[in-house]
Amino acid sequence: MATVRPVAELRAFVRAALVDPVPRDHTESDSAFRRRRVVAVVTLLVGAGVLAWALRIEPGDPTFYLATLALAVVWAVGAFASGPLHLGHGHTRAGGEPSRAVVQSLALGALLLAVFLAGALLVAQVPFLRDPVQALLDHARYGSLGVVALLTVVNGVAEELYFRGALFAGVGRRHAVAVTTVVYALVTATSGIPLRVFAAGVVGLVVGLQRGVTGGILGPPVTHLTWSLGMLFLLPAVLDRLS
Repeated sequence: MATVRPVAELRAFVRAALVDPVPRDHTESDSAFRRRRVVAVVTLLVGAGVLAWALRIEPGDPTFYLATLALAVVWAVGAFASGPLHLGHGHTRAGGEPSRAVVQSLALGALLLAVFLAGALLVAQVPFLRDPVQALLDHARYGSLGVVALLTVVNGVAEELYFRGALFAGVGRRHAVAVTTVVYALVTATSGIPLRVFAAGVVGLVVGLQRGVTGGILGPPVTHLTWSLGMLFLLPAVLDRLS
């Protein structure tokens, strides 16, 4: 009986965070919807190009910081230019009035982090998977970890504003989760790092479902940053210890 309750609690949490949507009405006019789509497509093309440039800069090169900041500006400007963005609400544990999904998002990000760190046990033993990840982490090893962490925050927020804000709203309600997840993974594929693409697909799916439930852009950045900052600080130590 002692093991049943934690499983039931986890199932209830996942359902509240990723399955059952909070009621809302974010309907917009046809002209506003078309404008959002045009802005989203233009932003996507520019952002994909800047990302490809940023990820091909050698570790230790200060240009990487500039390129990463430029990418965040592209995503954020495109997101806000596309139209109104809503913060959204999450279900409460007590089942009362919905509230901002901050604590729920922190827990969701921590679960993602735990899963990926567990996966690192396998990655560390496979050079084909490990070496490209180590090369990406070299930007933090050979540069300023503090600056890289700050840029991780800025970019994580900007990405979610665009992908789970502007693009999600521009796709339409029926296929928004699937389309934004696939597009996010394809954009990340410009890095040439298979595990980064896989991570983008998994994280993109989770925050996409979260966006569909909450109806806003507050929860996804919190989840994304909990995961990405945890990976930045913990993954290098895990890979070095197990390699």
